[in-house]
Amino acid sequence: MWENIILGFATAATLTNLAYCFMGVFIGTLIGVLPGLGSLAAISMLLPVTFYLEPTTALIALGGIYYGAEYGGSIASILLNLPGTPSNAVTCLDGNPMAKQGKAGRALFTTAIASFTGGTLGVIALMGFGPAIAELGLKFGPGDYFALMVLGLVAAVTVGTGSAVRSMIMVVLGLLLGTVGTDVTSGDFRYTFDLLELRDGVSLVAIAMGLFGISEVANSIGGSGNRGAAQKVSLRSMLPDFAWVRQVAGPILRGSSIGGFLGALPGAGTVISAFLAYAVELRMAKDRSIFGKGAIQGLAAPEAANNAAAQTAFIPTLTIGIPGSATMSIMLGALMIHGISPGPMLVTDHPQMFWGLIASFWIGNLFLLLLNIPLIGLWVRVLQFPYKFIYPIVIALICIGVYSMKNSVFDVGIVLLFGGLGFFFQKVGYGPANLILGFVLGPMLEENLRRAMLLARGDATVLLTGQLSGPVLGISGLLLIWAAVSGMRSMIKQRRAVDLPAGEA
Repeated sequence: MWENIILGFATAATLTNLAYCFMGVFIGTLIGVLPGLGSLAAISMLLPVTFYLEPTTALIALGGIYYGAEYGGSIASILLNLPGTPSNAVTCLDGNPMAKQGKAGRALFTTAIASFTGGTLGVIALMGFGPAIAELGLKFGPGDYFALMVLGLVAAVTVGTGSAVRSMIMVVLGLLLGTVGTDVTSGDFRYTFDLLELRDGVSLVAIAMGLFGISEVANSIGGSGNRGAAQKVSLRSMLPDFAWVRQVAGPILRGSSIGGFLGALPGAGTVISAFLAYAVELRMAKDRSIFGKGAIQGLAAPEAANNAAAQTAFIPTLTIGIPGSATMSIMLGALMIHGISPGPMLVTDHPQMFWGLIASFWIGNLFLLLLNIPLIGLWVRVLQFPYKFIYPIVIALICIGVYSMKNSVFDVGIVLLFGGLGFFFQKVGYGPANLILGFVLGPMLEENLRRAMLLARGDATVLLTGQLSGPVLGISGLLLIWAAVSGMRSMIKQRRAVDLPAGEA
């Protein structure tokens, strides 16, 4: 193992590979800040450039773009409530309120540290547990994945700090939106209303940008947006103290563990990791009322999970040749373009490339840390720009980013539609984060359930008797019972509080 690690750092530390690693994370960060683009668009645009590079150098550059964009997306989420990538949508929940409270510098510093720590732990997991995690992922059947998705949806109900009924309504709405498009089993069109643009489903980027971006602009124009006062950020003011370390240490470690595990599972990815990390912190918090209002735990955990998952997502792609996301599919294509077949033999046939790529991840995360901490003061100055200039720029960036995904004007209309819905949801107290998670998990939930039923010839008991699916579904049921009991207790306390003055009178 140590010989492989030394070989990896010797490969990644060459001048050429260091230069392309730095360029990758720098370009990835810049593109991640732009709403609606993200790593998928960045890698797609720059993939042809890597055809003329050595395979190891090309993969190092593309990898840097990938996790650089995941970090860059958090900057716009915190400062402008615009998720640069879908996985950064949860960052808006507490990151943007911190910026409005004059804590933008601390929020960005926390994001940088959480991203670096999560990425580093993800690299360690990739080095030490890559083959084992990949083998575990191969043992997961469709029933097991279905149970995990159910657990994710049950946890989604706990993401919102308000009513559990409202959270459930938003989750169900997300599930319904996820059914729009082509049925993967029968090939039939569902809820497309004879619109060709809906045959591939509703764009996740369009929904996220509408619910978080356009609605934030609408709130600000209406006078309800609060960007906070002009903030002066110095490096000394951002230096961590003991209270800050005590607040974020646990969430970062838990988020890194969740992201490191889920990132290695095909189909899980950074979005689910970030939302589940947030849900876990919400459940473990002594005071849940601070979440959604600038809780630093709600910022640190999902950012650590997001970046840990971005690293371990390479495990199934490199070791078993199964991409866990669309972005990993492009990375897989880059390998094959350079004449390299991913799979278990990749480690033995191309050890220099495999371990060099892994070592470059840690170097790239260090570049991100050194690059972005000095720039925090510059990013915070975005809040000082007059909003009358930011309105049109933000809307233009959103529309350009969404249009560039499919070159579709229809998606721009979807953004505007969900921007109006997001504005309405905020006014009536419904959290859009639950809708996003329901939309992401819904199609995978349905697909794995139907596969499990086909393999079991319609016997639903197979879901309860599986080695993993049974216990996971049991945990989901206990969570629902516990949530129901907690809700009844709170209702009883509220009634007693209302009836007590009348009784005394």
